[in-house]
Amino acid sequence: HPKKRLTRCRRRVSTPEIHIGNSPLSMLEVPMSGIRDQGPAHPAYADPMTKATLGRSWHIVTLAVAVVALVLQLILILAGQNVIDASAAASRGEAVRRFASYFTIQSNFLVAVSMVFIVRGRTESQLFRVVRLASLVGISVTGVVAAVALPPSPNYTTANLLCDRLLHIVVPVLSLVGWLVFGPRGFVRRADLLPTLIWPVVWLGATLGLGPFVSWYPYPFLNVPTIGLGRALANSAGVAVLFLALAGLALFADGRLPGA
Repeated sequence: HPKKRLTRCRRRVSTPEIHIGNSPLSMLEVPMSGIRDQGPAHPAYADPMTKATLGRSWHIVTLAVAVVALVLQLILILAGQNVIDASAAASRGEAVRRFASYFTIQSNFLVAVSMVFIVRGRTESQLFRVVRLASLVGISVTGVVAAVALPPSPNYTTANLLCDRLLHIVVPVLSLVGWLVFGPRGFVRRADLLPTLIWPVVWLGATLGLGPFVSWYPYPFLNVPTIGLGRALANSAGVAVLFLALAGLALFADGRLPGA
C-alpha cells in the first residue's frame, strides 16, 4: 500500500548523528562554519618561525664574517704585515700580542662568542647577557671611533684593507642590525651593566699601563709620547663615557623595542 511504503521509507531514512562527548548532535544542528574549509593559515602565524629562521641565519653570517676577518688579519700579522701603525714588531710573539691588544680585535672576538651563544640557544646565563651587551656596545664603539678618528692607513695592502672594512664596518653593521631586527632582546638586566664595564676599563688601564714598557700604543689617540698623557687620558675618558652611554642606551632599549 502506498501509505505503508511511505511510512517505511520515513523510518529507514534518519539524520546522521555526530557524537560530541556523550551528547549526540544531528548533522543538521552543526553550524556549517564549524566544518567549512578554513583555507591556509594566516601569514601572521607563520611569521615567528620565519623570523626565527632568518634571525638564526643572520647570526650565523655575523659569526662567519667575524671569524674570517679575525683569522685573516692574524694570518697577515704573522706574515709580517702591520695593522694600523707603521712600526714593525720586534718578534712574532710581540706581533701577536699587539694584534690581541686592539679594542677592535677584542670587540669582534666578543661578537663571535656571543653569536656562538645565540646560535646554540644558550641565552639563559648572566655570562651570555654580559658578553652580549659588551660585544654589542664594544662593536658599536669600534664602528663610531673608526668612522670619526681612524681612517684606513694609506700603507694598507688590499687584504689589509679588506680586513679593516670587515672589522670596522661590516661586523658592526651586522651586529647592530641583527640585534635590532632579530634580537634576542629582553634578557639584559640592570645588574649586568657593571660587569659589562669591566672589560673596557681593564683594556684602557692595560693599554696605558703597558705602553711605556713596550713603547707601543694600539691607537694614535692613546699614543702618550705623541699627544701627551693629558690628552691621552682625556681621550680615554671620552671612550669610557661613550661606552657607558651606549651600554645604558642598549640596556634601556633592550626591553622596550618591539619583540622584546
